[in-house]
Amino acid sequence: MTDLYYNRAFIPDFDAIMAETAARSRAFVKGRDLRADIAYGPTPRQTYDLILPDRPRQGAPIHMFIHGGYWRAGEKDVHHLVAAPVLAAGGIAAIVTYDLMPATRLGAIVAQLRRAALQIQAQAAAFGADPARFTASGHSAGAHLASLLAARARGDLQPPSLPDLRGLLLASGIYDLGGIPGSFLKNEAAMTTEEAALWAPRDAVHRPDLPRILTRGEAETAPFHDQAHELASLLPAPCVLRVEPGLNHLSLVLDLADPMRPLGAALADLVANS
Repeated sequence: MTDLYYNRAFIPDFDAIMAETAARSRAFVKGRDLRADIAYGPTPRQTYDLILPDRPRQGAPIHMFIHGGYWRAGEKDVHHLVAAPVLAAGGIAAIVTYDLMPATRLGAIVAQLRRAALQIQAQAAAFGADPARFTASGHSAGAHLASLLAARARGDLQPPSLPDLRGLLLASGIYDLGGIPGSFLKNEAAMTTEEAALWAPRDAVHRPDLPRILTRGEAETAPFHDQAHELASLLPAPCVLRVEPGLNHLSLVLDLADPMRPLGAALADLVANS
């Protein structure tokens, strides 16, 4: 049986969608106010890119996006397109990257993204944003990491320092990590069963008052549907559970990045109403 986490086996145009995502990202930032590679930690990948609207207004909302790649791959520059709905809502986008498994362990990656979020919020006023209007989103492994920006996981021995978010959008996330150590990622990410247990959002204590949107593509495999349903059932209200008709694990990102499409409009609304 094909590994249900191995998305390439279920998406015939996998490479074409990846190429389109990268091309649209390059086109989107051409001529825009892009402030690249802002450091939030000591290693080269602990950076984020800011993308600002043409005429930013003081007190604009700020939104942080975390890319996927199963914790062992992914680049921020090929996800610049996700800034489009943020800018359409008058916001400023921070597209974040991080160190990768297996060289960096999962708990350290979680800590990196929390540190990035805290820095973005602390410095928001310096580039014209309102730190109180801070939202975040993530795709795939990025949704897993984004969920822990507003939760205490079993691996947190002490209450973690977390940003003060106004909302989260989690797309195609992995929230029960139990199947990852034995999946096709066994050697690529080398996630241990202990890490899977310690950093699973399913078993975390989530901030109760935070609006969340959980979604996945209709054409995704069973784990992405099942885990979205399970996490939504465990989260305190308010939580909106969505499915994006006709979309797969990769085409969903293209819709997320288009403010004229339903999911992109939902992201724009999250940012605008923060």
